[in-house]
Amino acid sequence: MTTAYLVLIALVGLERLAELVVSKRNLAWSRRRGGIEVGSGHYPFMVVLHTGLLLGCLLEVTVADRPFVPALGWPMLALVVASQALRWWCITTLGPRWNTKIVVIPGLPLVTGGPYRFFTHPNYVAVVIEGIALPLVHSAWITAAVFTVANAALLYTRITRENAALASASGTR
Repeated sequence: MTTAYLVLIALVGLERLAELVVSKRNLAWSRRRGGIEVGSGHYPFMVVLHTGLLLGCLLEVTVADRPFVPALGWPMLALVVASQALRWWCITTLGPRWNTKIVVIPGLPLVTGGPYRFFTHPNYVAVVIEGIALPLVHSAWITAAVFTVANAALLYTRITRENAALASASGTR
């Protein structure tokens, strides 16, 4: 494993910690305004899955001695960077309403600006892209495949619950 890949994984891990800090602050903001958390049963699985992505990248590259293949690695690195940009575009667009949990404030309209003007769940697009691209930067194809399959099941659950909560809170049911 190259030192550069170790640094990349560490940077993504630090980014996740930054997200948790923002999320905790935003959760307090939402609760002060009557925010309601729903669908929390899957949250521990999400934490394990995303932690497992980072650990899987490191383990697979180390144990299976996965090489850095420039023709694959560089485009995947570009996708990792693009996914981070999309993620933070989502976070800044939603402002204090963004959270790692499903928290809705009854009566607030849906956000339709920023990346949300193009599709309804852009943050999850970022997660899907990153989950494939981050391991493939260093040819960790097993981690990419396992994360992608597990994440698909998680996102089905999460998006279903989130859509129902948003519809209920905005009165569009």
